[in-house]
Amino acid sequence: MAQLTDDSRTLLRTCPLCEAVCGLEITLDSNDHVTSVRGDRQDPFSKGFICPKGASFGHLDEDPDRLTEPMIRDRATDTWRTASWTEAFELIAARFPAIVAERGNQSAALYLGNPNAHTVAGALYVPVLIRALGTKNLFSASTADQMPKQVASGLMFGDPLTVPVPDLDRTDYLLMLGANPLESNGSLCTAPDFPGRLKALRKRGGKFVVVDPRETRTAKLADEHLFIRPGSDAYLLFGIVHTLFEQGLTDIRVDVAGLDEVRSAAADFTPEAVSARTGIPAETVIRIAQELAAAPTAAVYARIGTCTAEFGTLTQWLVEVINVLTGNLDAPGGAMFAKAAAGGIPRTKPFRTGRWASRVRGLPEAMGELPVATLADEITTPGAGQVRALVTVAGNPVLSAPSGPRLDTAFAQLDFMVSVDRYLNETTRHADVILPPPRPTQSPHYDFALLQFAVRNYARYSRPLVPLGDRPSESEILARLGAALTGQPAGPEALNGVDELIIAGMLHKAGIPERRPELIGSNSTEQRIDLMLRLGPYGEWNAGASDGRAHEGPGERRDQYSTLNLQVLLDNPHGVDLGPLQPRLPGVLRTASKRVELAPQPLLDDVARMRARLDDAAPDVVLIGRRQLRSNNSWMHNIPTLVSGSNTCTLHINPADVARLGLGDTAVVKSAAGTLTVPLEPTEAIMPGVVSLPHGWGHADSTQTVARAHAGVNANVLTDDSVVDVPSGNAVFNGVPVTLTPA
Repeated sequence: MAQLTDDSRTLLRTCPLCEAVCGLEITLDSNDHVTSVRGDRQDPFSKGFICPKGASFGHLDEDPDRLTEPMIRDRATDTWRTASWTEAFELIAARFPAIVAERGNQSAALYLGNPNAHTVAGALYVPVLIRALGTKNLFSASTADQMPKQVASGLMFGDPLTVPVPDLDRTDYLLMLGANPLESNGSLCTAPDFPGRLKALRKRGGKFVVVDPRETRTAKLADEHLFIRPGSDAYLLFGIVHTLFEQGLTDIRVDVAGLDEVRSAAADFTPEAVSARTGIPAETVIRIAQELAAAPTAAVYARIGTCTAEFGTLTQWLVEVINVLTGNLDAPGGAMFAKAAAGGIPRTKPFRTGRWASRVRGLPEAMGELPVATLADEITTPGAGQVRALVTVAGNPVLSAPSGPRLDTAFAQLDFMVSVDRYLNETTRHADVILPPPRPTQSPHYDFALLQFAVRNYARYSRPLVPLGDRPSESEILARLGAALTGQPAGPEALNGVDELIIAGMLHKAGIPERRPELIGSNSTEQRIDLMLRLGPYGEWNAGASDGRAHEGPGERRDQYSTLNLQVLLDNPHGVDLGPLQPRLPGVLRTASKRVELAPQPLLDDVARMRARLDDAAPDVVLIGRRQLRSNNSWMHNIPTLVSGSNTCTLHINPADVARLGLGDTAVVKSAAGTLTVPLEPTEAIMPGVVSLPHGWGHADSTQTVARAHAGVNANVLTDDSVVDVPSGNAVFNGVPVTLTPA
């Protein structure tokens, strides 16, 4: 980055590169180039914390390989050329609706990648694409990540977005499974400086226990680390539940339904029975149960390593069962529900899955989407409803989804494909049109999704740091794309038209008088954010509706910002502290019974499948994934500062397995899905019988120069899209049986 000059200026924004929502101070020179990035010490939530990804924000913003103009592919020669925005949208409007008109709405599909959760446009304007397409073929990275947590929460609390998070700053005991926040910065638990919060837990005399097949950086920080066989976390948790019932250690403090059913389901999962499956001694299972029950406050937290496993949804369910049984759900220091500032219209019907199913494999819908594990089937299998046209937004499923090579082949068979993406990558190379979003410094930021899972209530809005010039914003791109997909005029006016319709609809549903009130904002996108803040639990128009706390109504709120709107956030650019988490039950429940459903029938049905596997012999070697501090899936491997140090694509393996299998520096790894040749990195930090490969690599054919020079291999050559977590349809990336032979 350039040197600091007298013409430089320092501006504030939220980091969009992971789930920690850290505040940044960004210095720009007179040419709008980022010259330095540091943590915002005045941010009341992150307090100056910054990680290597945030420190590299400027390099990502100015990546020379990012696309700056629309790209159109000539299929005959498989070559690319730049195009104007008008030409790109006109081509989409000419081709996409024609395919749908001929083959029906179900011939279209939409795939949404992880970065959509980190952008204003992804939160506010992706629904425009969904409505425009009118298809049930919606896929996203959610079913390669957190869908088990959301299905379990939906069935227990009535809303899949009502997800408890550990009250990190007040808990006395934290049991963490399959999470590595010292690398990931946290996930479905928004907590800037997660390492500092864990250190503070121990400093105040609390205990921190990690369960993981690897001794991760997080495990090394813990008071205790328990090695566990991959995919067996649900068995361990059931052993804890069994012990809590058996020893009379339950202390239930919320209104629940299904307690007897849970007791009955846990009967067969004794500590002795689950010990053989997990590799954790029965006496340790019993002790952990006793410690959880005895702690003044405690929380159980499990993340991606447990979600992306065969019994992912049961694991997430049992996490909350234990939080309930120990009296720690919705209690300070336990597992609590955040109160996000930007509200919408509350859910009125209890959550359920399976409202429709995928055409080929009959996999059930969850949260309006189908499992990404069956996307290739929907494209390659002929018949009515076969997917022939695809839109992808900020995703690279060829590298991030199971059986990546199948998707690579499938995408090549599509009749038409559109991608909204900053890169020409392994997925977008199949597109006919690529629409690149602007630089991060040219985009606004508000964390709609992530603040629903924050460990402290907080809000912050960042305006763009750099003018757009003559290019459209990402919000405008998505609004115009929505118009083009239906053959409508796709000019810049599409954005204001969309926003006016949505604002009118929200006001109507909220019971606000028909006359449109004056909203704060320099454009229609900001006005929508202002409206959501005013309708939220701290806003002047919420009438107690969107918070859900039964005792709260107009005039009863005691929050510091009881009339929160966009102007308050503009006046407080470092962010607004809205206080610690508070008990919110029963108000947030959307179950039919208005109680916590401790034993949803779909989950009890899946217990039978789990019970049948209780005595299965463990495979000789299984594969798991691996988080890396300087990486976020596949899209940060083109930044030199982020592909250094420990961010290498190697296979972690215990030295005993290297010797036992007669391996050298590299090995051939084979699964039911495919074969890779991988360099080995022997380490005592991984248990015998387990190997670990990081996610998101495999850039050998990339147009990104740094990524291609550090290509690595695609771990999803080895994962099998035919294997999913049954209740959620989530892909299984952990516990994959493999064989290793010398290369």
